[in-house]
Amino acid sequence: MSILSRRQWLGGLALLPAALSSTMAAAQPAGWPDRPLRLVVPFPAGTTTDTLGRLLGNFLSVRLGQPVVVENRSGAGGGVGAASVARSAPDGYTLILGTSGTHAVNASLVRDLGYDPVRDFAPVGAFVQTPVVLGMRPDLGASSVAELVALAKQRNLTFASAGIGTTGHLSQALFDLRGGVTSTHVPYRDGGRAVTDLISGQVDAMFYHPLGFLPHIQAGTIRPLAVTGRARSPVLPEVPVMAEAGLTEFIVEGWWAVYAPAGTPAPIVARLNTLVNGALTDPDTLAALNRQGVQATGGTAEALGDLTRNEVASWRDVVRAAGITAD
Repeated sequence: MSILSRRQWLGGLALLPAALSSTMAAAQPAGWPDRPLRLVVPFPAGTTTDTLGRLLGNFLSVRLGQPVVVENRSGAGGGVGAASVARSAPDGYTLILGTSGTHAVNASLVRDLGYDPVRDFAPVGAFVQTPVVLGMRPDLGASSVAELVALAKQRNLTFASAGIGTTGHLSQALFDLRGGVTSTHVPYRDGGRAVTDLISGQVDAMFYHPLGFLPHIQAGTIRPLAVTGRARSPVLPEVPVMAEAGLTEFIVEGWWAVYAPAGTPAPIVARLNTLVNGALTDPDTLAALNRQGVQATGGTAEALGDLTRNEVASWRDVVRAAGITAD
């Protein structure tokens, strides 16, 4: 089993240049949109998901000629916002910037989720993704993943995360499974507090997104051991991927994608897919995404549907094998 084992969603990158706005406008479904759209961000303002949602919302608003209102509906690991969109009218006026949590992990982690990430949504298009970095406090005494695994077999190590069910938490669970070790998960209310305690030595290690670690890596207060992507991170080119570091079948990439309620008319989905892909070729939007430390993905709506089904199944295996619960 390999998380994000399909590259199909990355392969269908038939992106239209943003400059072809007249051609894109000509393809607009008749009568839509004639009023503002709502883009639900299922996490609080100020989070990475919120920032990404506002970048996308601004691009869509300009291209559609209608306001795209970003609505933060947080709670239950993104489940509150996702459930609200699943229950919305499938008329093309409500969208969600879903994540690997809301549309993959939560299906296995949360009882009575209130929605089905496959059945209740029409995939529109993948947006961006990022791996996470395995970082540790420098005085721990390990200089590689192999040495960290050996240390974990000698004594219990503590791994911080931004919360139960986050990419960092699941990466730690996968580290235990692939390394044949048992470590202790220490969940925090947010990633910033977890990083602070890692730097101060209150916890031993943590999986976190590259941008959140970068200033501390540069300062020498966090030692990066590996990244969980398929390729090395552009912001940390000297840090090996997990396979290079000795742990195979260890690819974890957090991702964000656009969904509409199930039953949304196909012409509207197709138009929105073209726009999502167009945002990823727009120089200003792309530069802003790069500053967030994420990588553009894009592709067809069908590829996002495949990704969603594959990710639900893959994370179900990890959650069950690791015995993770949301309690």
